[in-house]
Formats: sequence, structure tokens, C-alpha cells
Amino acid sequence: MPAPTAMPVGPDITVVDRRWNRAIRHPVRLVTRAVNAALDATGNQGPVTVVLADDLTVRRMNWRHRGRNKPTNVLTFEYAPAHTPGAIWGGDIIIAFETLAREARAAGRSMAAHLAHLVIHGVLHLAQYDHHHPGEAREMEMEEARLLSTLGFANPWKPGRMATARGARS
Repeated sequence: MPAPTAMPVGPDITVVDRRWNRAIRHPVRLVTRAVNAALDATGNQGPVTVVLADDLTVRRMNWRHRGRNKPTNVLTFEYAPAHTPGAIWGGDIIIAFETLAREARAAGRSMAAHLAHLVIHGVLHLAQYDHHHPGEAREMEMEEARLLSTLGFANPWKPGRMATARGARS
């Protein structure tokens, strides 16, 4: 009988756009903490890949996979359905630098806080959370706020904060 394959320790993170390293102190460390917090909260194992990209990359992927020719803040792609019993789920999360920076500025949040939020948002999508209906959205928002607080970030859903995480699922 073959030995079970070990799951990778932590997420696989690629910084495609170097501006992430100038705009956020230790972005890889922050992404790792956010992914691990969300994985622990959902009881899932991953694997999770996070790509810190730019608007052009995300726009092209959004067009190719969703037919929308514009960038979005986060795209999430699942590897395997989480509802399959015994399946190891995981996926890719791709985040657009310029869109994240613009949204963080408009909401009066730090880029680090918004990055942590979008990473958690993406991992929750991989764990089958969604926000198409008000009840689902409220549940997802509450979990995002709870996880962000464990990382030391304020609740983004309080009045005066950004009202939506306009992320996309594929």
C-alpha cells in the first residue's frame, strides 16, 4: 500500500508584482497568517496557492474564465469540490494590486488590512462560503470579521468601512 502523501505546510505564495513588497511589510508572511487562520476556522486542509498579481493579469483571467473584461480585486479557483466526502479541496487565489490599493484608499483602510481580508474572503470561497444571498453574505461577513480580528485588523463591515468584497468565484 502506498504511503499517504503529505499536505504542504502553509500556502504556496507567489509575488508576481514587486509593488506588493514595497506597499506591504512582509506580504508573504501576512498572506500565510491569513490563509492559515481561515483554514483552521473552516477545518479544511488546502492546498492553497495565492498569487499577488496586478490588474492586467487579473483582468485577463477574469475575461478568460468569467467573460468579464475588467479587473476585480480577487479571483478564486477551486481544485476539487469541497462537498465530495473525503475530498482534499484547495484552490488558487489571485489578487490584483491596483484594485486592492484603490479599494483600500477609498475605504480608509491599510493595504495590509485589505489584503488580509481578501485572502480570507478567497479561502472562505474555497470552503464553499458564498455571498449571493443576504443570509449567506451575512454569515460570510461575520466569519471574515471574526478572522480579521484574530489577525489584529478591524471589522471591515462596520459603518464607514468598505461595504462589499466584490471578489469573484469561478
